[in-house]
Amino acid sequence: MTVTVTPVTSDESGGPCESGGYTAHRAAARTTLAVACAATLLVLMNFTATVPTAGLIASDLGSGASGRTWILGGIGVGLAASLMAAGGLADDRGRKRTFVAGGLLLVLACVVCATAPGTVVFVCGRLAQGAGSAALLAAGLGLVGRAFPPGPERARATGLWGAMVGGGIAVGPVFAALLVKGLDWRACYVALAVLSAAVTLWGAVALEESRNERRHGFDAAGVLTLGLGVALLVGALVEGRGGWGRPRVVVLLVAAAALLAAFVVVERRVAAPLLDLGLLRRPAFAASAVGALVIGAGVVGLMTYVPMVAQSLFGMGPLRSAALLGVWSGLSFVVAPQARRLAGRVADRHQVAAGLAVCGAGELALAGIGEHAPWWRFLPGLVVAGVGSGVVNAALAGLAVRSVPADRVAVGSAANNASRYLGSSVGVALVAAVMAAVPHGGGAAHEAALGMSRAALAAGGLTLAGAVVVALCRERGDG
Repeated sequence: MTVTVTPVTSDESGGPCESGGYTAHRAAARTTLAVACAATLLVLMNFTATVPTAGLIASDLGSGASGRTWILGGIGVGLAASLMAAGGLADDRGRKRTFVAGGLLLVLACVVCATAPGTVVFVCGRLAQGAGSAALLAAGLGLVGRAFPPGPERARATGLWGAMVGGGIAVGPVFAALLVKGLDWRACYVALAVLSAAVTLWGAVALEESRNERRHGFDAAGVLTLGLGVALLVGALVEGRGGWGRPRVVVLLVAAAALLAAFVVVERRVAAPLLDLGLLRRPAFAASAVGALVIGAGVVGLMTYVPMVAQSLFGMGPLRSAALLGVWSGLSFVVAPQARRLAGRVADRHQVAAGLAVCGAGELALAGIGEHAPWWRFLPGLVVAGVGSGVVNAALAGLAVRSVPADRVAVGSAANNASRYLGSSVGVALVAAVMAAVPHGGGAAHEAALGMSRAALAAGGLTLAGAVVVALCRERGDG
């Protein structure tokens, strides 16, 4: 395949330039992609490490029902609340610098989780993992967007980056389950700390710095209102499973709404907003945000509960239930790089819409699985949803980069990922609420089967609706 490289003017600290030579630039771009892919794989391993072990962690730490939900969703809250700030810092203060700082924070957060004496400390560690992961994701995809000009090479690069999302989700639960089987759940976070340190060191040595020539400015008020608003919103959804009319839930919802409204007001008034609200009028940006939100809430939120349901229904241990989830995430990993073959033939927005529709169909196939069904009854739905997820992950990465100005690629990445992880936190909380609403009686297996069916119907309907919304985000030139 012939590769053409569009000349790119160097920014003040190392954007690609003609004087560096084609060979040197291509080698640096490949290194950047390799580091960014490794970081994304690591982030998703961290993200899913609790999926097969949440019950063990909750039991060991004496967590209640809300505590277990926070154990599962805490890292998603940290990610969603921190991504936009991380993207802004990466574009203005340095993408490599932000990447390395995020990696160091992730190392420390893993140590906190490994040594946590109780639920509160563990959840705080997961929140900090989310903040460190946000810096790695936003800066990493921002570096990839700067390293590869628009065209086939960028489509291939973003496809590989998107594959790491599925790869991390596939590897993380199995990795955690193996360590739990051989040692205990704390050993998982020690190992993740070591891996995080290795990736951070690699980035510090191998990456080239890049930033905007003209600083956009740091919107502290926007960071504060958005981060706290998102955190309180997810907190309300988590606590809502115990009753939506409780004073604590009402206060959290009102405070979240007030802070998010304040964020909109702030962004309209400040000279250098964290998120230019005008981007929402761009169909590509809107499609990227909606697609990421739906894949998080409608797909990741449901799949997070598959191992726990499998353990209740089939008596599986953490390792076997993680392997079952790996059918979905593993197929996503395999399909995402191949989705680049659709570039130039099918618009990335149409790929997202079609992928979401396939995911929705797979989720609906998970409904109706009874308590006496064989374990392989899960396979058709997981296979179909895995294929759809791979297409969506690959297309969303490219859509996120091209939907924003060239000097705001990290912000585009951050907005896309913030939508995804906000969605996943909301999805985890909503699926927990749906499953908690199942009438008691009939045994744990009966309740798990009924709860899964109801959650699959809700998630599948949401995902199909999201596919329609993305398809309607028509861009100029669409037929």
